[in-house]
Amino acid sequence: MPRYALLRHTGAPDDPIGCHVDLLLEDGDTCRTWRLVTVPLLNRERQPAVPLPPHRLVWLEPRSAAVSGNRGWAERIHSGSYSGVLPIATDAAVTLQLKGDLQGRLHIAEGYCCLSNP
Repeated sequence: MPRYALLRHTGAPDDPIGCHVDLLLEDGDTCRTWRLVTVPLLNRERQPAVPLPPHRLVWLEPRSAAVSGNRGWAERIHSGSYSGVLPIATDAAVTLQLKGDLQGRLHIAEGYCCLSNP
């Protein structure tokens, strides 16, 4: 099964809050990635999900490390696997079933993300 991870990313120069969460979904040899304000919680309000460039697969492994290019520090805080299919178009809606640290139906569309019961 493909994997997912959430990273706590601090010190990013383009982050006005100073701390955000990167959501990574394994997609072949890279990860599709979105910036979230916080970890998505089951059946809570949706939150903004800003698409980011693909991330390296190494971030799916347990680690805490400096981000290349002097872009802060990231550490993996949640992980697991997902079922479902990522659409080919990177701007299309995504609906997947998460298993692991977070469980539920992950939905990303129109710049927002939420986690709900399956």
